[in-house]
Amino acid sequence: MKRNLHSVDGYLKGVPEDSRRALERLRKTIRSIIPGAEECLSYRIPAFRVNGVVVAGFCATTKGCSYFPFSGSTLKTLGPLVSRYEQTKSSLHFSPEIPLPSTLVRKLIKTRMVEMKKKTISNRDRAKEKASRVRSQRGSLRHVRRGTT
Repeated sequence: MKRNLHSVDGYLKGVPEDSRRALERLRKTIRSIIPGAEECLSYRIPAFRVNGVVVAGFCATTKGCSYFPFSGSTLKTLGPLVSRYEQTKSSLHFSPEIPLPSTLVRKLIKTRMVEMKKKTISNRDRAKEKASRVRSQRGSLRHVRRGTT
């Protein structure tokens, strides 16, 4: 499989016909679920980025096709729903003859988006906590400098 790694279309042109059809269908499904997502290549595979974070990707392999949620926990979270597919911690494998159902892709993306939101909130809370500690430490230092401890 010779692939053009400059665009998603270029990548897909280098994929065997049966896998290309399955991946183009997956691409269309992902676009319908997150229409504002930016298409890109990440780790040399087609992917979709939302607010600068990659949320989904796919590729052709010698054995078939793979879907990547770009998270180590999405597939674990959806355990029973994805158990019929071969998988690794970060990828779901499927046959071009039996593509991923749209409902499953929707759940994969929704789960990934929820993870992103939780991480953003968690990061924001950590930043607020750190800023509060810094302000508190600065206040303590003022008392030390003034000799009012």
